[in-house]
Amino acid sequence: VQLVESGGGLVQPGGSLRLSCTASGLISSINTLGWYRQAPGKEREWVAHITSAWHGRTDYADSVKGRFTISGDNAENVVYLQMNSLKPEDTAVYYCHAARLLAPRADGWDYEYDYWGQGTQVTVSS
Repeated sequence: VQLVESGGGLVQPGGSLRLSCTASGLISSINTLGWYRQAPGKEREWVAHITSAWHGRTDYADSVKGRFTISGDNAENVVYLQMNSLKPEDTAVYYCHAARLLAPRADGWDYEYDYWGQGTQVTVSS
């Protein structure tokens, strides 16, 4: 599975950006598309996903809930992340993530296997 992201950039606090990720290859092997991010000096963290494992359910990290919206276009194998009310602490490299999701864990998600995009920079600054 290959993942190609687009849509990152520089935005002022309170602004919006929309990230896109196009998946290709053995799409039938995955049931979840989503996003992680990694800020400078911090570990990579999960942001959101949409999964057919639980009938198109979407999940969000508490830090982005109510501000970010994830959606997908099954026909085009594209997943979007609409980011509104952006804050400086949202500054990070955002990675598209594809996986075969098995179950939630206390500290995250259990994947049978997963794939990563190359990342796109999002900078929130005045």
